[in-house]
Amino acid sequence: MSYDARVFNVMIASPSDVVQARTIARDVIYEWNAVNSNFKKIVLLPAGWETHSSPEMGASAQDIINRQVLDKCDLLIGVFWTRLGTSTRDYASGTVEEIEKHVKSGKPAMLYFSNEPVRLDSVDASQYEKLKEFKRASMQEGLVETYDTLADFRDRLYRQLQLRVNEDHYFQVAGSESSMQSILLSDVSLASPLSSDANTLLKEASLDKEGVILHLKTLGGTRLATNGKDFTHGNERREVARWEAALNELLEADLIQDRGRKGEVFELTDRGYKVADITERPPDDSGSDGA
Repeated sequence: MSYDARVFNVMIASPSDVVQARTIARDVIYEWNAVNSNFKKIVLLPAGWETHSSPEMGASAQDIINRQVLDKCDLLIGVFWTRLGTSTRDYASGTVEEIEKHVKSGKPAMLYFSNEPVRLDSVDASQYEKLKEFKRASMQEGLVETYDTLADFRDRLYRQLQLRVNEDHYFQVAGSESSMQSILLSDVSLASPLSSDANTLLKEASLDKEGVILHLKTLGGTRLATNGKDFTHGNERREVARWEAALNELLEADLIQDRGRKGEVFELTDRGYKVADITERPPDDSGSDGA
């Protein structure tokens, strides 16, 4: 079924040593569209010089890429590993030029730096020193992210892309706030606001790839976890009771359902995803990584 949506172009900027990360970034964007575009009426379109530029003469290659691709993009995702890239006329590299021009235009950017192991004999020492200098400068000018593996990059980008699109005013389509409120009142019809704990659990579950909350009871104790986060770490009964109450709250509000009718695996309902998308995420003061 067709629907109207607003398209935002996403520039994937990087040197030549992060080809796999570029592919993952595209896949994450496509996953975001599959889950969110129909409801949010927003489509994210990944863009890059290799797919969105065409041969042209009369200017430098970087100037042409800037005009053909960068200037048309709304969000930039920058990824680095061991290289900064080839210098341009005025910047340390083409990727740096894309990032700085994009940021100066007032558009949002997300920068990622890889901590993956690398063979020393494969690293250009000059490039790596330039990269370290750029990373230090970037950390002074904003919040950047690091990742240890490609799987880690995928998880972080998937979660953080949702946060950026949900919370950045740049992506707020005119009239969307009022329409979201009407969805909350008519389609979801919550009898009462969610507690902070229930809200936290719901938001975290909405970021889980399977939309699943585990509630497992063993001889070692109770485990309640989602999206790689264990909310009952330490297994103190007070904490277990706290998060079981939040789980029951979501269940009673029809925001989750028992997948196997055994009370062990719960999955978000359509209403659950809708509430998660329009509810502000509270500060994270609980749970531990490693579910």
